[in-house]
This record gives sequence, structure tokens and C-alpha cells, in this order.
Amino acid sequence: MRRYRVSYFIGQALQGIWRNGVMSFASIAVLMSCLVVLGAFTLLVVNINTNLENLDEANKIIVFLDYNLTEEQIVDIERQIKKIKEAETVKRITADEALRSLAKRAGENALLYDDYFKDNPLSDSFEITYDDVKDLTTIEFELQSIEGVRKYRDQRYIVNLISDIKSGVLFVFLWFLVMLFIVSVFIIINTIKLSVYSRKNEISIMRYVGATGWFISLPFILEGAIIGLFASIIAYFVEEYLYKSLVGSLGISIEIITLIPFSELAGGILAVFIIIGVTTGIMGSSISLSKYTKK
Repeated sequence: MRRYRVSYFIGQALQGIWRNGVMSFASIAVLMSCLVVLGAFTLLVVNINTNLENLDEANKIIVFLDYNLTEEQIVDIERQIKKIKEAETVKRITADEALRSLAKRAGENALLYDDYFKDNPLSDSFEITYDDVKDLTTIEFELQSIEGVRKYRDQRYIVNLISDIKSGVLFVFLWFLVMLFIVSVFIIINTIKLSVYSRKNEISIMRYVGATGWFISLPFILEGAIIGLFASIIAYFVEEYLYKSLVGSLGISIEIITLIPFSELAGGILAVFIIIGVTTGIMGSSISLSKYTKK
């Protein structure tokens, strides 16, 4: 009997979703969009934090050399850099070493770099560390006078830039998420409202014969939960596709950025999506029922 009741409630919930197809679709679409935005925000923040952790040594300068330099020219540049007394350590990184490092950090996306090993677009570089931040200006001044130095990048600048981006993204996405969740709950409320209205005669009869409140309400609660579940699953696959497509399109252009493979975060993202999606659906249903089933 209990199995029959469970199947009855689920069947009624699915009928309600089908009966109000347009509103159900709108509920799923809006909630899915909200979850995709949430997932994008989460992935962005996690990747930002990872890159901030990778830049734990702020007193570091990466010096990029011109392309197609001879070995003798590179050795001469290294000799000149080592003459800078403010430079504590000088480490050479060949173009092949840099490319292998990028491929290793790419994890499951390492195959994207295979073609670049045939025609490496990177150049040799040097990693310089220094003790006092006051030495930075002197080192940069000396680097400007060395022929063959294409550009250099100060790690402290990157740390500050990433931190600023993180703060800005956090502010924008939080407001955007709040708005989307409000819209999601509102649409689900109206979807359940239509379901309640379409079954008002049946609900009146059930009340008349003594049906309990939970017996009347459960199909509508399940309807909201199923809408949230559908939205969660769809959002997960959309998020996975978009993230992997983004990583693939960026390819070699992200020389110093580490992007976490989606597989490392997949389980957590799916769980959060389902929890938020189902909870939002139940919340919308409960609000709607509090208005219409007590009449």
C-alpha cells in the first residue's frame, strides 16, 4: 500500500508538470540558468583561489625572452641578470619545460597541448626571486637595459589583480544570483498555483471525505521538487559542457593560469545543484500551498 501511495503521489506530481507544461518549462529554465550562474561563479572563485595559492611567493619576477634567440645569446642574458645584485636567485626555464608544466597543470585537458610540442609558441624565460620589495624597482630598471628581454611580469601585481577581480566578481554575481533565485521561486509559485487551481474540485472532494493536509499537499511538494531536480541535472551537464569548452578554447593563451579539471569538482557541483534546486522547488511549492490549500 505504501508503494502504491508513493507512486500515486509521484504520478500526480508528473501530471501537474505536464498539465502546466509552459510554466513548468519556464520554472526549469530559469532555475537551471540560476544554477549555471552559481556554478560559473563557484568555478571562477575556486580557480582564482587556486592561482592565488600558486603565487604564494610574491617576491618573484618572470622574465620572458625574445623568440628565436641562440643558446649563446640566452647564456649571455643569464649572465647579465645574475650580475644584478638585488636578484637572490635566477632560474632558467626553457620553452619546452614551460610547455610541459602547462600540460601537467591542465590535468585531463593535457591532450590539448600535444600539437604545441611540434611548434612551441612559448619562449625561454628566467625566474628571479628577491628578498625586499624595495629591490623590485632596481631589478626592473636593470632588466630594461638587457637586450633580448621581451617582457617581465611581477607576481605581486598578478596577486593584486586577481584579488581585485575576485572581489568584483563576488559582488556582481551575488546580486545576480539573488535576483535569479527570487525569479525562480516566483515562477515555481505560479506553476504550483496553476496546478492547485486546475485540481481545486478534486481538492474540495478530498477535503470533504476527510483527506489529511499532507495527503493533499504532497503531490504539489513533489512537483516543485521534481522541477528543481530536473533543473539541477540539466544545469550540471550545461556547466560541464561550457567549462570544458572554455578550457579548450583558451588553450595555450593562458600561460600562467592554472585551471582545475572539471572532474575534480564534478561531484560537489552536482550535489550542490541538487540540494539548491530541490530546496528551491519545495520552497516555491510550500509558499504557493500556504496561500491556496488553506482556503
